[in-house]
Amino acid sequence: MNRDHSQTPFNAQTWAADWIDGWNSHDLARILSHYRDDFVMSSPKIAQIAGEPSGVLRGKAAVAAYWTTALARLPDLHFELIAIFAGVDRLVIHYTGAGGQRAAESFVFDADGLVIESAAHYAVNREE
Repeated sequence: MNRDHSQTPFNAQTWAADWIDGWNSHDLARILSHYRDDFVMSSPKIAQIAGEPSGVLRGKAAVAAYWTTALARLPDLHFELIAIFAGVDRLVIHYTGAGGQRAAESFVFDADGLVIESAAHYAVNREE
């Protein structure tokens, strides 16, 4: 993946579409294929679902356990892409998730196009 995502909207769009499709397939291996083994994930949902008060998990094994639980709790989970925001080595995907909740997830990439850090953010007001 080209490191300057602002100059390659096709790559950003392709990556985001594949990420959304991976989640909608509920195929954990496909979802995790976008990430390095040592990536760091932060989300307020981590505290709720994984019981980690910091909201941060490190590494595929820890995140896989969290996402396995989340997918089991939300068997009808489906994401709808709203927008993609591209920057240098970074991408933000704005989408709707469980129950139509709006979310934005940011991703930082390594030179090989794998995610090294991601952070999920959720709309405070669901109608915004």
